[in-house]
Amino acid sequence: MVVRMPWGGLRHAGPYHSQNTEAWFYRTAGLKIVVPSTPHDARALMASAVADADPVLYYEHIALYRDPRIKQTLGDDPPAPIPLGKAALRRAGSDLAIISYGAFVHAGLRLAEKLAVDGIEASVLDLRSLVPLDRDALLGIARHCHKVLILQEDSRTGGIGESLAAIVQEEAFESLDAPVRIVGALDTPVPYSPSLEGFYLPSDAQIERAARLLHAY
Repeated sequence: MVVRMPWGGLRHAGPYHSQNTEAWFYRTAGLKIVVPSTPHDARALMASAVADADPVLYYEHIALYRDPRIKQTLGDDPPAPIPLGKAALRRAGSDLAIISYGAFVHAGLRLAEKLAVDGIEASVLDLRSLVPLDRDALLGIARHCHKVLILQEDSRTGGIGESLAAIVQEEAFESLDAPVRIVGALDTPVPYSPSLEGFYLPSDAQIERAARLLHAY
């Protein structure tokens, strides 16, 4: 069974449509969780989810439905399969590892481009699925870059970022030059007001400040 799960903010849809629920199911044994960030991955991961023998929660970010910046041309041929649990390296660098999923992968890419102007080369890892998790890619990028910034749209407390940080710090501690830093939303319900939603969600400026502090550590 595949359950399509529209989710996420950036569209001013309030708590009933913009709530991040992936952490609710992350610890439920037997469920798989898919979080595509591009049209190509959305199609290929849907095919993989349907073919999978286990129940899959397939999260579709509502802001990405309408974002012209991520448009891709897809052919008529069936997509090449993407195994569940296989992350994608969206940008290579060695100064800082940016790890995210869903819509905030694109926030990480915008940040990496801005940092590159100042000579800071950041890697951006798109997890693509949370369960199963590509632990090899997660730990590999941490060991390569030595500094890790985790971006999530969910609230900072109790989010999946804390679990990712624990994995990195337990299994790649000797490779780290700084504590793992997590950027997430405020610990409040998702507001309806557009201005309040902008305050609630991690802004590009907030993410950039965290990245520069981490790089300078």
